[in-house]
Amino acid sequence: MRPITVRDREAGVAGLSLTELPYPHTAENDVIVQVHAAAFTRGELDWPGTWTDRAGRDRTPSVPGHELSGVVAEVPVGTTGLTVGQRVFGLADWTRNGSLAEYTAVEARNLAPLPAGVEHVDAAALVISGLTAWQALYDHAQLKTGQTVLINGVGGAVGSLAVQLAREIGAEIIGTGRAADEDRAKQLGVHRFVTVEELEKAGQVDVVLDVIGGEILTRSTALVRPGGTLVTIAEPPTVQPTGGRALYFVVEPNRDQLTQLANRLRDGRVTPLVNNVRPLEETPDAFTARGRTIIQVVEG
Repeated sequence: MRPITVRDREAGVAGLSLTELPYPHTAENDVIVQVHAAAFTRGELDWPGTWTDRAGRDRTPSVPGHELSGVVAEVPVGTTGLTVGQRVFGLADWTRNGSLAEYTAVEARNLAPLPAGVEHVDAAALVISGLTAWQALYDHAQLKTGQTVLINGVGGAVGSLAVQLAREIGAEIIGTGRAADEDRAKQLGVHRFVTVEELEKAGQVDVVLDVIGGEILTRSTALVRPGGTLVTIAEPPTVQPTGGRALYFVVEPNRDQLTQLANRLRDGRVTPLVNNVRPLEETPDAFTARGRTIIQVVEG
């Protein structure tokens, strides 16, 4: 089967290539998915799991990409919950071959059924961004109706979905980003937009979702009112808000949350960010292209 692989860590994006690998083998509780659409995170070539397995052993050539949507091609004996031919989407393991391939092995529990009428491209775009926004706002910050949430990077994949989820729960939403993001932010439903240069104009908030880190993370900490929460996916925070808390987390697979996100996507209640769609062979170029790019492995 044809995957995109990386072999040389020092080569970075230049080391991505379309190659041939054997059909994937399954571990306990896996299924084989024929990938129809996949997505990647630009920084994943720097992640240790791209290059080594859970025991720290070299696993190159490795297949990057962790978000996928497709059809179950094989269900080994003993694996339950999914059937051959079923449309699914979900999150591939961090330390195994991923989604930028025609076929991949995935733990069944990391996949959710994909409703009829939902396109594979949209489903693949929803996985990490949707789970991240959901877990940040609902699980970690426990955002409630009527609270005020500040979402940094509102024009990006995570930020745009966070706005839609925060709007659904009835929160007051302040979005930050570049000046060019303002129109889209207002279309998504932010109640107020401030540029990152004027971050302090946001005032005191109950919840901050940060996807940027660095100076923006530090400045955002001071905006959390007592009893509030800052959640970041960029880096562990070095300071805590006065009378509040700040935490860092890495997104985790969750079938129930994927199912709820898929239902919202089907019903038009959330729309993931998709700037470009490219075929598998153009993946190396897609890693350096601007915007959110989804890889369409199977057309139609």
